[in-house]
Amino acid sequence: MISVSHLVKHYGSHVAVDDVSFRVEKGQIVGFLGPNGAGKSTTLRILSGFLGMTSGKVEICGHDIEEASLEARRSVGYMPEAVPLYPEMRVVEYLTFRAELKGVARAKRRAHVDDAMEKASVFDVANTLIGKLSKGYRQRVGLADALVANPPLLILDEPTAGLDPNQIRQVRELIAGLSGEHTVLLSTHILSEVEQSCDRVILIAKGKLLAEGKTADIRKMRRPTALDITVRGDGQAAARVLKAIQGVAKVKEATAKQEDSASFQVTWAKKLPDADIEQTIEAAVSALVAAGLGVREVRPVGSSLEDVFTELTRGPAPEEPS
Repeated sequence: MISVSHLVKHYGSHVAVDDVSFRVEKGQIVGFLGPNGAGKSTTLRILSGFLGMTSGKVEICGHDIEEASLEARRSVGYMPEAVPLYPEMRVVEYLTFRAELKGVARAKRRAHVDDAMEKASVFDVANTLIGKLSKGYRQRVGLADALVANPPLLILDEPTAGLDPNQIRQVRELIAGLSGEHTVLLSTHILSEVEQSCDRVILIAKGKLLAEGKTADIRKMRRPTALDITVRGDGQAAARVLKAIQGVAKVKEATAKQEDSASFQVTWAKKLPDADIEQTIEAAVSALVAAGLGVREVRPVGSSLEDVFTELTRGPAPEEPS
């Protein structure tokens, strides 16, 4: 669906995108991650045909973005971070207008608009002026706009920016529901959203590609440094059990979340191999259960996507031109 080869974009002397190459296959939902100024929005604008490149090659659904620009853009539904809506238009009027601009045939236009409103969950505000909608509903209208021509590829730049937690969850569910029927390239700062929604991750910083692959594989790029564990029962007994586990270097008591619980952070011996860490975690849980203690929570420290993101992108990134 997307093939990017040695993509470069200069703004004067500033290099916003520096020799980036990656692929996105049909039907995938891919998270496009990076700190502010990493070159994410610049890359997405190039992929969607809104911005030219300095050098490189980009193909969208088999169409070269420069040699067959119109065909490539017809394959893309693009939702920018700041969706440019017309506040004086009603939702159904706006989407009908956008469908016409995107070349949807008159006979099919109403069906496309209805389908986009249903997928984006804006049917209930179809006849409401866009200017009177909440931020969450305006974001959904932007998503419906991206969907209205039923493109095979969706490029979404920060679709949950400025939304509250409930609205973020709703938009996340909408995007997850598009899996299979549409390919989605999703830029976001909310890493939990990527872990829950995306098949693969592309990570860039300072214009350079740092990592790409399956979400689970990216998480494994940083080995867990410790284990947070919460047990129900005698905290002193739990500490003795954990200290006796082979491979455990230190057991530090933490503040428990509940009165009948005890929480600990277990640190590994420095030279403990990754395979032995997994066995040590299993041994710790088994020993606690055998001692009559309930295990309420087990969480490896340092192995989340957020930890990997922080490790790989550490350091200030240059500000990306708008």
